[in-house]
Amino acid sequence: MERELLLLGLLRGQEMHGYQLNEIINRVNRYIGLKKATVYFLLDKMDDSGWITRTDEQEGHRPPRRVYHLTAEGEAIFQQLLRENLAQHHPTQFSGDIGLAFADALPPDDLRMLLADRRAAVEAELVTLRTTDHPAGSLRWIIEHQIRHLVTELDWLDELIHTI
Repeated sequence: MERELLLLGLLRGQEMHGYQLNEIINRVNRYIGLKKATVYFLLDKMDDSGWITRTDEQEGHRPPRRVYHLTAEGEAIFQQLLRENLAQHHPTQFSGDIGLAFADALPPDDLRMLLADRRAAVEAELVTLRTTDHPAGSLRWIIEHQIRHLVTELDWLDELIHTI
């Protein structure tokens, strides 16, 4: 229900059309993993559930676009999902850690080199996050959380490379 929480939260601030929603989501999507088609699927589902409504608006000769509005029921669901999400622990999974389970199958010099490559990639990601314009408001906390994880990852990799 995290994806629904995101969409309801964005619509809570103002009514938006799908393109606007996708533009905002794209700014943090690397960490959310929400595809455009899924956004529209969820919007249709939430409309059917009565959480949002949609109207078609026409501007000039452009094709009509759907504008989505949060309903009172949608606000209640948003509040419920928000409280559940913030109160729960969500275990972090690092898919790249599977290789660590078998790292001892490599010669130490190769392992250090590969981990150094991994460290360089993490550092590049950190630089990108620190130098990119981020969304306003509490959406920026997603990026700040990622930055904190990357800094910790760099420290951990430094220690690991040093001990090998």
